[in-house]
Amino acid sequence: MTVNSNSGIVDPVKLANEQPPANGKSEDGFRLFLRWMEPGLGVKRWIGLMVLGTALIGLGLAYFLLDIYRTSGYSPWLDVVTLRALPRWLRALLLGTSGISLLLLSVFRLNRALLAPFLRPGRHVVEAVAEHRRLERGPKIVAIGGGTGLSTLLRGLKVHTSNLTAIVTVADDGGSSGRIRRTLGLPPPGDVRNCLAALSDDEDLLTQLFQYRFTQEGDLEGHTFGNLFIAALAGVKGSFDRGILEAGRVLAIRGRVLPATLVNVALAADKSPVVDARAVRIEGESLIPEMPGRIRQVYLEPNDPPAFPETLHAILNADMIVIGPGSLYTSVIPNLLVPEITAAIRASRAFKVYVCNVATQPGETDGYDCLEHQAALDLHVGRGLVEMMVINNRLQNGLPQGSFPVREPGEGGAIAGPLYATDLIDEKRAWRHDSAKLARALMDLLEERTGPLEIAALDHREQISGLN
Repeated sequence: MTVNSNSGIVDPVKLANEQPPANGKSEDGFRLFLRWMEPGLGVKRWIGLMVLGTALIGLGLAYFLLDIYRTSGYSPWLDVVTLRALPRWLRALLLGTSGISLLLLSVFRLNRALLAPFLRPGRHVVEAVAEHRRLERGPKIVAIGGGTGLSTLLRGLKVHTSNLTAIVTVADDGGSSGRIRRTLGLPPPGDVRNCLAALSDDEDLLTQLFQYRFTQEGDLEGHTFGNLFIAALAGVKGSFDRGILEAGRVLAIRGRVLPATLVNVALAADKSPVVDARAVRIEGESLIPEMPGRIRQVYLEPNDPPAFPETLHAILNADMIVIGPGSLYTSVIPNLLVPEITAAIRASRAFKVYVCNVATQPGETDGYDCLEHQAALDLHVGRGLVEMMVINNRLQNGLPQGSFPVREPGEGGAIAGPLYATDLIDEKRAWRHDSAKLARALMDLLEERTGPLEIAALDHREQISGLN
């Protein structure tokens, strides 16, 4: 079944550069004030409790003043404080209104003072609280992959939910990550760094610093600051996973980033230089795309590393699991070669989606259409892992040399499961997904999905242990 839809196209929000008219400032202020009364902010209940507490304090003070009045008789200052010259109903109205106004003013000013370090310029407190609550109630989404594709996906999803978990491969052995891996014995931090930057609440100066790559000749040449920072935090905190956690706190990310495994794994591939030729074993993730030919199969060494426990917990409790986009053989499939991760995905009741790349990758998926992407997944992890494939159906020129659009199956092609096709192209970089379009399409699919997921009623622990 093929579903074509343009409803997933979402125009990016334009920044408001125009100054509001002078007579609109008071209306905007009143509108923002009323937003505190919107349901779901978790504010009204506490304001009501504070009003009740203040009223009780006022009632106690009233009894105290009444006792003084009865014992001391007439007192001019007491008459002024209690507004005795006014009718009772008017005194109650004036004192009550003044008290509530002062209470609300103090609460709002206190909140503004406490939240000031976390607010961006021009952003009101109520808007920050409303957005935080909205994202907090978002679905639990687990994204599995690596490289630029996963970062693009996370950048789009973070505006819909903060309950995000990115699971990244740790098989990278090239560039800065490979050097850190060989020198310090840590898992490669490169994909982790990219995901942390993508999930950052404000991708401004700090995130740019995190992604900064040293170009000067010397020992630091080729290293990124973020990789060194994560490695340093791992040393300070005593473990790689705790270093990632602390880096996420520094960047104030929406969600979390977890490694597929903490075992020092390597990626190997069987690749045929020419059609029907004998496959050659290539060891090293960075070397696989460089050798010409067709990839037959990839492997992890060791082939049964234990999954990081928090990764399994996130998968089993997810509402949606998104596999890809990213380099098929060197970013996506290596995560799925961890047996416990694949078992957890099958056991999870989440809605499972595979996002196919928009363009082929030289050295990995030359000439592939979406059917061959799915066939590669089925070869490595078995059929039925995902419920739906999401692909781009807009062909566009401007791809890098050696890359071609990943096309839909032809008339004779048969795909095992539903296929959702829509425009996912980045207008400026036709070989990549547009983060907003992709996130919107996935959220629409999740919202439209109805009915319980039909899965085997086996305990997930039994399924996981069965693959060991």
